[in-house]
Amino acid sequence: MTARTKSNADGLYEPKPEHKFSFGLWTLGNRGRDPFGDAVRRTMPPTEIVSVLGEIGAWGVNLHDNDLVPIDASAAERDSIVKEFRKACQQSGIVVPMATVSLFFHPVFRDGAFTANDPEVRAYALQKTLRAMDLGAELGAKIFVLWGGREGVETDACRRADEAVKRLREAVNYLCEYNIARGYNYRFALEAKPNEPRGDIYMATTGHYLGFIPTLDHPEMVGVNPEVAHEQMAGLNFMHGVAQAWEAGKLFHIDLNDQAPGRYDQDLRFGSANPKSAFWLVKFLEDVGYDGPRHFDAHAYRTEDYDGVKDFARGCMRTYLILKEKAAHWNANSEIQAILKEISAATPGIPKAGSYSAKGSATLLSHVFDKDAIMKKRLPYEMLDQLTIDILLGVR
Repeated sequence: MTARTKSNADGLYEPKPEHKFSFGLWTLGNRGRDPFGDAVRRTMPPTEIVSVLGEIGAWGVNLHDNDLVPIDASAAERDSIVKEFRKACQQSGIVVPMATVSLFFHPVFRDGAFTANDPEVRAYALQKTLRAMDLGAELGAKIFVLWGGREGVETDACRRADEAVKRLREAVNYLCEYNIARGYNYRFALEAKPNEPRGDIYMATTGHYLGFIPTLDHPEMVGVNPEVAHEQMAGLNFMHGVAQAWEAGKLFHIDLNDQAPGRYDQDLRFGSANPKSAFWLVKFLEDVGYDGPRHFDAHAYRTEDYDGVKDFARGCMRTYLILKEKAAHWNANSEIQAILKEISAATPGIPKAGSYSAKGSATLLSHVFDKDAIMKKRLPYEMLDQLTIDILLGVR
C-alpha cells in the first residue's frame, strides 16, 4: 500500500467539525457569470447548498443577507425563508458562524454605502446592515464581516478621503452600539481590498484597517477578516498581514482562496496557484493555534458543472489538511530544527536588548561588538528553503 493510499484510507485529509471549514452561500452558489459571459450553472437554492456542504464534510455556512433573503422580500416571506433554511442547517449538521451584508450589488450603492456622498444612501446602508445583523443573530452567527466593496472612488474629485474615513468610523461606531443594545455579542471583522469593483477602495489592506480600528469607540469589538486574494492583488505577503493581525489580537476571521499576482480578483481554489505561500499561511495558523473559522471564499472554474463545484469545495479542504500535515512534518524535521537553532543562537556575553532599563542601556552602550565575527556566522537560508521545497514535493 502506498503512503498516499494509506493516508486516504486513514482519513488523514478528510474534513472534520474541529477543522472549522466553512463556505459562503455565494461560493458554492456561484453560477460562473463573469464580465464577458453569462451564467453557466443553474441557481442552487440555499437549502441545497447546505445539503451539499453536509455531504462533503464542511462545518459551517456563511451568508450575505441577500444570499438568503431577497432584497425586497416581505416580512412574512423573510420569516418563512429563514425557518426553512434553519431547518436545512439542522438536518445537515451545518452551523452559521458568520454573517455579512451586501452593500455593493444593488445599484443604489454605486457611490458607496457608509462613505457615499448622499446622506439617504448612508442611512439606508445602516438600516440594511442592522437588519442583516438581526438575520445573522437569528441564525446563531457570532462574527459579522464588513467588506466595503463600493467604499471607494474612480476620481478623488468626488470627496475628500479623510471625510470618507470619518463617515466609515461613524457607521462602525453605530453598528457597535446596536450590537451592545441588542446583546448580540458580535465580533466585527473588517475586510480590506485594494481595488475592484471601484478603481480605488479606501481601506486597501489589512494594515489600513489595523490602523483604523484603534480610532473607534469600541475597538475591542472590531478586528479584521484578511483575504488571500485581496492582499495578493496588492502584491503583498498575505501571511505577514495575518501575522500582524494575530499579534494585535485582531484576527477574528479569515478568507482562504488563491490568486495569481497582478490579476483581477480570481477567488481560485485554496492553494491552487501558490502552494508555497499557502503552506506558510497554514503553518502559521496551526503553529499559533488559531481556533476561528477557516472560511473558503472562492468558487469553481466556470467550466464546471455542480459535480465540479463539489470537487472544488472538497479540494479547498483537502489542500488545507495536506498543508497542515506538511507543516507538522516541517516542525519535526531534525535538519530544519538544527538550522533554526543555529541561526538563533546567542553569542556568550552579548548584552540583552529586550526591555529597557537604565543599567541595561549603559551595558549595551559600553559593549564593543565584533562585526567581523558576526559576519562569519552562517545564515543557510538557501538550504532551509530547499528543505521546505523537499517537504512540499514529498521527497522528505
